[in-house]
Amino acid sequence: MAPDDTADYTGLRLDATALKTLAHPLRSRLLSTLRKGGPATATSLATTLHTNTGATSYHLRRLEAVGLVADTGEGEGKRRLWKAATDSHQYEPSDFVGDEDAETALNWLVRDYIRHLGEQFERWLDVEGSWPVAWRDAAGMNDSFVIATPDQVQAMNAEIDQVVERYRRVGQGNPGARRLAVYSVIYPLDLDRTPRGGSETADRS
Repeated sequence: MAPDDTADYTGLRLDATALKTLAHPLRSRLLSTLRKGGPATATSLATTLHTNTGATSYHLRRLEAVGLVADTGEGEGKRRLWKAATDSHQYEPSDFVGDEDAETALNWLVRDYIRHLGEQFERWLDVEGSWPVAWRDAAGMNDSFVIATPDQVQAMNAEIDQVVERYRRVGQGNPGARRLAVYSVIYPLDLDRTPRGGSETADRS
């Protein structure tokens, strides 16, 4: 069962408890699988993720406790149907400053996202040759660079989010449309030039 593409796009701002709960190899994959594939039972999720039903059920309940997955109310016991509670989650590193456990969890989670991106993009490269050339031209990756302050980068991110939101359902109902993953990654190039403080990050008019 695929996710309902007609529903409103929903998100959840992670608090420290939710972040630390999600920062787990199986839990992060469970949430990703439910968001990508739609509602599923613990048994089918265990098969997909090559684990056992008991562990899957336990970790689904942990995710449910922090609002990341939900019981649909359909089925019972091992046939209970689970779904992702939201389409996405958000956080800012500043949310967890001073909480060493949360900062460690965040570091793990971001690295896990990077691993997941690499795995999924390599799967695309494995099958790319069998797709029409129009899709091969449209998909892919690129890179560039900007020179900006943190505030300017935040503004750029907001504009990128607006573009993605505008295109989120643009292909709805078109048989030629497909669901696509859209990633955005930003990091400093001059890693040896750590800013000394606010004077180097303030916007200059």
